[in-house]
Amino acid sequence: MRHAYDMEEGLQVRAGVFIPASELSWSFSRSGGPGGQGVNTTDSRVQLTFDLARSPSVPEIFRNRAVERLADRLRLGCLTIAASEHRSQFQNRREAEQRLADALRNAMAPPPRARRATKPTRSATEKRIKEKKARGETKRLRGNTDGFS
Repeated sequence: MRHAYDMEEGLQVRAGVFIPASELSWSFSRSGGPGGQGVNTTDSRVQLTFDLARSPSVPEIFRNRAVERLADRLRLGCLTIAASEHRSQFQNRREAEQRLADALRNAMAPPPRARRATKPTRSATEKRIKEKKARGETKRLRGNTDGFS
């Protein structure tokens, strides 16, 4: 398996899902917060946009599952990831790529297996009832025994 991302080639999300670099859209701006003298001159904040709903490189079954699971994060079918944690644009690009791959990988994962209902074992039921009776007996014994209040 190749590296998660190679700028010239694209992004490997999972087996069978590779997003070519031509489908990824980048924009850069100035990062907020502290950063020293270079903060006002460097466009280190990165925004990575991927048109998930219309991507031909994502198989339909994965695309439908991901669109459904990421619905609250999509705008017009596009998923946008912003990164500005690092001072260098290159590190922020890597961070955005990693977050996009993780978000898509989690959204494309198969649904969890359905839980099969089971009933408690006989010994567990008997133990529960025995403990309830013992608790009830403890409470009954706390009651007033001489008839006065």
